[in-house]
Amino acid sequence: MSCLFPWYGDLRDFVVQRCRSMGWPSVESLAGAVMLLHIVVCPFTKVEESFNIQATHDILYHGIHIKQYDHLEFPGVVPRTFLGPLVLAMTTAPAVYLCQFLNVSKFISQYIVRTALGLYVLAALSVFGNAIKYRFGPDLKRWMFLITATQFHFMFYMSRPLPNTFALILVLLALAAWIKQNHGQFLWISGAAIIIFRSELAVYLGLILAAEVFSKRLTITALLKHVIPAGIILIGLTVVVDSFFWRRWLWPEGEVLWFNTIENQSSKWGTEPFAWYFTSALPRALSMSAFLVPMGIILNPHLRPLLVPAIGYVLLYSNLPHKELRFIIYVVPIFNVVAAAGVSKIWANRSKSCFKRLVALVAVAHILGNIMSTTIFLFVSHQNYPGGQAMQKFHQLEKPYRAVYLHIDVPAAQTGVTRFTQINPKWKYDKTENLMPGSQEMLEFSHIFVGNDDILQFYQATHSVIAKIDSYDRLRVDVRSFPPITVKTKPNIWILKRNLHVKSS
Repeated sequence: MSCLFPWYGDLRDFVVQRCRSMGWPSVESLAGAVMLLHIVVCPFTKVEESFNIQATHDILYHGIHIKQYDHLEFPGVVPRTFLGPLVLAMTTAPAVYLCQFLNVSKFISQYIVRTALGLYVLAALSVFGNAIKYRFGPDLKRWMFLITATQFHFMFYMSRPLPNTFALILVLLALAAWIKQNHGQFLWISGAAIIIFRSELAVYLGLILAAEVFSKRLTITALLKHVIPAGIILIGLTVVVDSFFWRRWLWPEGEVLWFNTIENQSSKWGTEPFAWYFTSALPRALSMSAFLVPMGIILNPHLRPLLVPAIGYVLLYSNLPHKELRFIIYVVPIFNVVAAAGVSKIWANRSKSCFKRLVALVAVAHILGNIMSTTIFLFVSHQNYPGGQAMQKFHQLEKPYRAVYLHIDVPAAQTGVTRFTQINPKWKYDKTENLMPGSQEMLEFSHIFVGNDDILQFYQATHSVIAKIDSYDRLRVDVRSFPPITVKTKPNIWILKRNLHVKSS
């Protein structure tokens, strides 16, 4: 194992040392605590995470009974791989089965699954950090972790069951291998990230590969020696596993690549201007640390080989009109390394003059700015899952022994409802789409989640509103009040109950 994947030894030693000491190193422990805080504050998931969270649930609770799986009824726009959910399910199965044995709420299993995913990312980030420590020194690793832990988006995405998050694990390991010049490891892990999870990573990891070949640090012979068997094995793995679960022959990421790139269908979900990643996504992801990146690269020009492929990837990927921050989340650790290098050098030189001491204080104080922006982002995100909050509220309102037949509409299903939130095995939950509001079909349900106030008029005579769930609307800034920033919400999901006099068919 260690011959083929040299990082395995690092990862194994990391786990063994933690088990022996019953604790994490300080910087990892900080990142782990922040990751857990994000899970507790925002436990629900959105539509982009739907496939992976539902697939993990179904593997855990339905096993080989594929006909009961959610994806066969709601396949989504494009198929996704089951390999990520399969690993998550295998990892968390003992804890989930123990919860079942103790008759603990099924929703606790969603916490367990997301925590396991976050720990996978954390372990990969630790391997990446150790590579930075190996190449550039321990101070850079410590500052990089501190900066990362105080930014919102990377910590938020660590536990999100997105294809990007599964790919992020492999990208961090691949970057660590590249930094240590372990080319075989880099090629195999990069192949897994591209072929199984996110095909667009061929741009980012391909730029790194091109630089290695051009500089003659990697020969064409050595490249082909790894790429050919890796391609055959990895494509074979995903085709065999995913064809079993999808009940047809397919290569999921191949279909995603065709849909998003060749057909350019992703633009249906919104478009952004070419420079959006540089003017909006990266500044938000890096927070106050964005100001330190130029300084870091000026003071540490030896870091340019790390930063150039990251900038090149974002620049090339900007050509696709549909843009989301999660598509470039892989470059955030690299930018943070450069920012950390700037802080580290400024801090090391702080005693040389009063001016440098002041500059060092400002550089370190940017961490407080990161924490403040993270607090706002986290509070806003907490208000962004009305579907999940509706499910939570609904199970509190209705007695568990009552006969309940609940219809969950699309807005609710897209903002937090998963099979993990369906905690009462005696109730019936339905997500059938395109049913006519107020129709006889809708009268079959004892309760309805409605995510559009225009539809409420169809139920005025037949249903009563038993609860409404507010969600984020906008931020309001008023410097005359304290705190000067407040979050405004508005009703988003209405929970309706069929009146007693209304009869179903």
